[in-house]
Amino acid sequence: MIAIDTGYFLALLNERDAYHQRAQDWLSSSSEGWITTWPVVTETSYMIGRLGETVRHDFIADLVSGEIVIWDIPSEAARKIPVLTQKFAKLPMDLADASLVLLAEHLGHGRILTTDQRDFGAYRWKSTKPFVNLMAQT
Repeated sequence: MIAIDTGYFLALLNERDAYHQRAQDWLSSSSEGWITTWPVVTETSYMIGRLGETVRHDFIADLVSGEIVIWDIPSEAARKIPVLTQKFAKLPMDLADASLVLLAEHLGHGRILTTDQRDFGAYRWKSTKPFVNLMAQT
């Protein structure tokens, strides 16, 4: 499964976004499943509000269809969030990004679709393992 960040969702849903075509290409060519976290869903839902209520409604409808898995962060993993946000405070790291670091640890890989090349270029899962930003490779 490939992890999905807010930036990917925003690019996919906004035709004027600089990454829109890349996001569309991934949507049409990927045969792997996609997974994200509730903090990413919440952040995305808030941020796409500027695109209109129809876009927000369609995003939520797509999520409940089950095509994208939404990972629930276990309590023991959630305890790492303050440590992560402190470690990457200079960027800074928000809750959505911290949840994706935990997701990478859960999946055992850091393959992600994101437009946030700076932060996900700096973040490490399991403290030392870099993310592989698939959006940067197209």
